[in-house]
Amino acid sequence: MAETTAAPASSAVEQVPVGKRVYLLLEYAVLFFGVIAVFDTVADGVSPIPFLVVLGVGCATYLYRQPGFDREDLIRLPAVREHVPSILGLWAAATVVALICVALLLPEDLFGFPRSDPARWALVAIAYPVFSAYPQELIFRAFLFHRYRHVFGTGPGMILASAAAFGFAHIIFSNWFAVVATTIGGLLFAYRYQRSRSLLAVSIEHGLYGLMIFTVGLGQFVYHGAG
Repeated sequence: MAETTAAPASSAVEQVPVGKRVYLLLEYAVLFFGVIAVFDTVADGVSPIPFLVVLGVGCATYLYRQPGFDREDLIRLPAVREHVPSILGLWAAATVVALICVALLLPEDLFGFPRSDPARWALVAIAYPVFSAYPQELIFRAFLFHRYRHVFGTGPGMILASAAAFGFAHIIFSNWFAVVATTIGGLLFAYRYQRSRSLLAVSIEHGLYGLMIFTVGLGQFVYHGAG
């Protein structure tokens, strides 16, 4: 089966007046950069998970009420089956690279989380895909792709906008690795969503990378309790 592809970027941009596009661009900047900067300033050390869950529910509610949103995009099982080989292949390669890097550069942290606290590691492994990965994908992929398609189109511009917002959100962890790694991950997840139109497929991929990071010894950069 051929991969799902989005509509041409230009058609989505040209359907609304310039004034509305400017408004949406400003809204995007405020919501995904301004609000995150404020949260980072006033809520230092506060877990973002409750906020993610609430925002995820809010985004899902908004999308369900939009007549132009295809609700099948939230699951789309055929696309999941189609993309699983690619997802697993990339994830396996990234895991090997991560293991080598941690073993060489941070040997004391290799498998540190599961070794030091296996019960909490198992809890994170179960809870992260549900309470973090899927809500993030609702916000940074499904909502952002639908709401701001008239600004960024549905092609490379949207992928970059999604990845930039996703990476910037991780400034709350106060380290460069979190921002750089999640920006790269954001590019992958946005591309996957653009191609598959399956939020479930992207959430599975996101969850796998989160589990890998927590397991190999990089969790301290993206989760304060993983050290």
